[in-house]
Amino acid sequence: MLFQIKSYLKFLWHSKNEHAVHSPFVFNLLTKCFYDKKFNSEYIVLKNYRNELLQNKNTINVTDFGAGSRVFKSNSRQIAQIAKTAGISPKRAELLFRITNYFKPENILEIGTSLGLATSSLSLGNPKASITTLEGCPETAKQAQLQLQKFNFKNVNSIVTEFNSYLKTDNLKSENYQLIYFDGNHSKKATLEYFELLLPTITNQTVWIFDDIHWSAEMEEAWEIIKNNPKVTVSIDTFQWGLVFFRYEQPKQHFIIRI
Repeated sequence: MLFQIKSYLKFLWHSKNEHAVHSPFVFNLLTKCFYDKKFNSEYIVLKNYRNELLQNKNTINVTDFGAGSRVFKSNSRQIAQIAKTAGISPKRAELLFRITNYFKPENILEIGTSLGLATSSLSLGNPKASITTLEGCPETAKQAQLQLQKFNFKNVNSIVTEFNSYLKTDNLKSENYQLIYFDGNHSKKATLEYFELLLPTITNQTVWIFDDIHWSAEMEEAWEIIKNNPKVTVSIDTFQWGLVFFRYEQPKQHFIIRI
């Protein structure tokens, strides 16, 4: 926790808003998407999806393939508590909806379904998109699938798999994901492995979102390596998320943005 506090204070010191951004692409993204304050009716669906999970007192046994939990001491976890502490926040869920709606990606990959809170944002952001979401824990995936079905998110294909195994198969050879949301394993090794394995799928329109880039010193190291990769042209650090773009026409730039 102390590490994250120090990281956040450093972030605040260096962060800017749209007035300090001289890239038209990033300026438009901030003003028309990140800072868009108008109400969207989809926010009600996101709230209802979350509230149902918060009222679910059932307990499941979670198989954790990632970097572990700072909240839970046991693998037996109440669904309501998972939704409260491990899922995407309401503010971030709305932002993920806006990002998806802004770019309108046709093909989306989510690494780490959890209970489907972020998945619902992706689906509502572009109902015409084809969404593949990966989850390693069968019990968690089952709950997400039930919830997604209940809310009629028909454009989501939920796959129970270990992420590394799936990404190393032939599944990706013919895929071009315009948006990938990385929220599955907050370790440096795994994050960089996913990054390298998915690089062949990028296009000029691709946007990747990495969750919890300041979760640990290791994750900060991974973020530094990612944003300095020669194929990455634009990177945005929002503290919680790191966004990267591969637009060949853009000069290489890095932004630290308050949202």
